[in-house]
Amino acid sequence: MDRPAVFDGALLVLRLILGVIFIAHGWDKIFITGVDATTGYFVSAGIPQAEMTVWLVAITELVGGALLILGLLAPVVAVVLVVTMLGALWAVHLGNGLFVRDDGAELVLSLIGGLIIVWAFGAGRASLDRMFTR
Repeated sequence: MDRPAVFDGALLVLRLILGVIFIAHGWDKIFITGVDATTGYFVSAGIPQAEMTVWLVAITELVGGALLILGLLAPVVAVVLVVTMLGALWAVHLGNGLFVRDDGAELVLSLIGGLIIVWAFGAGRASLDRMFTR
């Protein structure tokens, strides 16, 4: 059964938005806020092996975001990013309420929701996944 084009268009828009957000956050950790300041934040949040974790998370966000935009290995990337976001939820956002202004969970939960859609439905027709599986 073929899905309507609007479904694949919605998946494309979702992947583009998620990809840009993840790239921006990874870029920020390395180049804007910087590894040292982000490591300090991770240490204050009680995250173990903070500097290594900063690099791991930042690279995951950068590469994962780019792969989402391309629609390459999208379901696998979505799962990896969900795991990353669950770590952020647990270590930083849980217990701070909902609103992002209070370091709450709204952004992380929204990202997880979008990633679950990509995991469940794939990248759609406008993707490298589709091109390589034809």
